Amino acid sequence: MEPAPLSSLQEEEGEPAGEGSSAFSAAAVPPRPATHSHSLHKYAPLDWSDYFDEERRVAIPGTDDVFNVYMAGSEGPVVFCLHGGGYSGLSFALAARQMKEKARVVAMDLRGHGKSITSNDVDLSIETLTNDVIAIIRTMYGDSPPAIILVGHSMGGSVAVHVAARKEIRNLHGLVVIDVVEGTAMASLVHMQKILSNRAQHFPSIEKAIEWSVKGGPLRNVESARVSITSTLKYDESRGCYTYRTPLEQTEKYWKGWYEGLSDKFLSCPVQKILLLAGTDRLDKALTIGQMQGKFQMVVVRHTGHAIQEDVPEEFASHILNFISRNKIGPNGVEIPGLVKKWGR
Repeated sequence: MEPAPLSSLQEEEGEPAGEGSSAFSAAAVPPRPATHSHSLHKYAPLDWSDYFDEERRVAIPGTDDVFNVYMAGSEGPVVFCLHGGGYSGLSFALAARQMKEKARVVAMDLRGHGKSITSNDVDLSIETLTNDVIAIIRTMYGDSPPAIILVGHSMGGSVAVHVAARKEIRNLHGLVVIDVVEGTAMASLVHMQKILSNRAQHFPSIEKAIEWSVKGGPLRNVESARVSITSTLKYDESRGCYTYRTPLEQTEKYWKGWYEGLSDKFLSCPVQKILLLAGTDRLDKALTIGQMQGKFQMVVVRHTGHAIQEDVPEEFASHILNFISRNKIGPNGVEIPGLVKKWGR
């Protein structure tokens, strides 16, 4: 599933987990334990407002679910970002800063992650996650949404594919999947619990958690870790330390559903598609054939780990903006003179 960023294991090999407690809330987290080491200053948390323009709480009508959403930019199509298991919407912070002059970036905290609060935070079934995303987009944009490009990383990539395949999002014009392939993900499931249990479980301070995420975890970009890691943690008062906000080890019954049949579903989505991979050895048979038939664009991103959007945000942003430009996706859809192209109803 994934390796393991402090806030999450890379889902293609395992995902992060945390102990159960209340949902993360900045206001609810006690003051961080004092840190006296000057060496930890370079791992001090950074605020989301340096990267996004707005943080919004989206309440889903008829439910008790309230999702946290980060937004940046005011023009162009909407790049709607879905993070991987154990991460948060802030996984896309640095990339959002790069893209917001040419696109509207929306990055949500999925159920059981970040600052989102739902009636059942442990229900990470693909059906529930898919329904959540569709409900959020409808709540935010109504029946006349702007042009949307769905972007999903690892587990979030699977959610993005399922959302697109449902054909319920009007004006959906693109699908971007980041470093998740069915074959590799399914093969890694048997190792996931071991991967989760072998990572660092408790941290005396947020700074130490950030330090671990880049020294022993899956992230390679210190700045991105300083923005994203805090929202993947919660404070355990009984132990006087920080641990993971998302208890992925408790969601094992849903893991298979995230990835089973993903390749064929991805290939069947009737929108422009791009698959960003951190390595060429991850294509399974279905995707290899589909790529040879020109059913999607594949880009191998070098010198990065599983979290491509965090490790190399400038290059990632460039790929997204080039995808938008190449497919002529404007704020309201494909911009071709004399042609109005709408997809999905």
